[in-house]
Amino acid sequence: MYRSNQINIGSLSLGGDAPIRLQSMTNTDTLDVKSSVAQVIRIIEAGGDMVRLTTQGMKEAEALAIIKKEVWKAGFDTPLIADVHFNPEIAEFAAGIVAKVRINPGNYVDKRATFQSVELSDKEYEEELERIHRRLLPLINKCIAYGTAIRIGVNHGSLSDRIMTRYGNTPEGMAVSAMEFIRIMATENFHKLVLSMKSSNSLIMIEASKLLVRMMQDEGYAYPLHLGVTEAGEGEDGRIRSALGIGALLRQGIGDTIRVSLSEPPEAEIPVARMITSLARISKTGPDKSSISNHTLHLSYNINDPEELTIKAAVDSSIELVERRAAELEIDNGINLPAEKIQSIKDGILQAARIKITRNDYISCPTCGRTKYDLATAVEKVKKATSHLKGLKIAIMGCIVNGPGEMADADYGYIGSANGKVNIYKGREPVFQNIPENEAIDKLLQLIEEDRQDAPLNQIPNEVKG
Repeated sequence: MYRSNQINIGSLSLGGDAPIRLQSMTNTDTLDVKSSVAQVIRIIEAGGDMVRLTTQGMKEAEALAIIKKEVWKAGFDTPLIADVHFNPEIAEFAAGIVAKVRINPGNYVDKRATFQSVELSDKEYEEELERIHRRLLPLINKCIAYGTAIRIGVNHGSLSDRIMTRYGNTPEGMAVSAMEFIRIMATENFHKLVLSMKSSNSLIMIEASKLLVRMMQDEGYAYPLHLGVTEAGEGEDGRIRSALGIGALLRQGIGDTIRVSLSEPPEAEIPVARMITSLARISKTGPDKSSISNHTLHLSYNINDPEELTIKAAVDSSIELVERRAAELEIDNGINLPAEKIQSIKDGILQAARIKITRNDYISCPTCGRTKYDLATAVEKVKKATSHLKGLKIAIMGCIVNGPGEMADADYGYIGSANGKVNIYKGREPVFQNIPENEAIDKLLQLIEEDRQDAPLNQIPNEVKG
């Protein structure tokens, strides 16, 4: 159990005794004020306690003031959050408008990762931390002046080269990256912080979050945690990945606010987040009617709704599978749902827990104002085109902010590069760049087929041989 301190985000209390807060992020162009306001209101009316907006430039930051005014005029005082990457000046400006600013330690002062080694002596490393401290001071002072909170949002896919060289692209590297910023802000007596450790891999997200909690406790900190499995995908798989990762932490008393990142309309994330939160609360001491025998976790239900069963089974099995108390899963739901659906849920949970691989893994972001093409359609096309294969990990990403990093352990990537243009990656390397969207699927299949032909037969997983 982790007891966080309570802070205020605008008019909203977070952490401590406050309820777990639900949030989502708009996928509109922030410069399109009318559309952004409408979507913010849809998220609020769906039950969102906070709403985040992409803020990639100064014009977008200025638009936040108009959006906030229009949302207030509509009768809502829901806190708005600016999502800022790369540019400290934008974060500083937005801090005077919104209730919270999200920054990423991997790209706020450090340059975008190149995944190249950056060897620093201990003295040079300390000098870099001093440089980061100096660069953070204007934001800290602005947030103190306006009562604005900061989310230190670490992504597994966007750690700095400096961190990765010393700690690896690991949960430890993620936690250390956050702790560096925490210590700097504590030195300045700024404590209105929220922390997040996000990854498209549920297990990494869980491990990094628990490691950060231990590090904070060792140094006397107790900041609220934001939970989420980033780029979880859509449909059944997206719900399973999110419920497994978020559910495992909530069941252990970790987590104060959550965002379920689905490649679906943002307002559709809120009911899923609410269900995960509710079911995790019920399951804190372990699921009802469950047992483990012969390394198999047995779950028994009487549920008619496939979405509820999907989320409940993922939450109820999360700790047991993640901690390897069980290595197999059986779900008994009577005759309420088809056997094929039960098998699909079971296979999806075991795959998300990295126990048994029976299908392709599709990583796809929930889209935001930076998205360069119709991501939902792209996900559907990529899935259909590669459905004859198994065991591949394919990332379908909206833009290059987190795309190349979040897909660092993917086999292939399909990433928006400009309006209507796509980059096709093999691992971290772009093989085809700025391909017209109508040619991108063919290029992806071409790359996969070439790799299958070039690889020795004994190096191709049985599932991928076709």
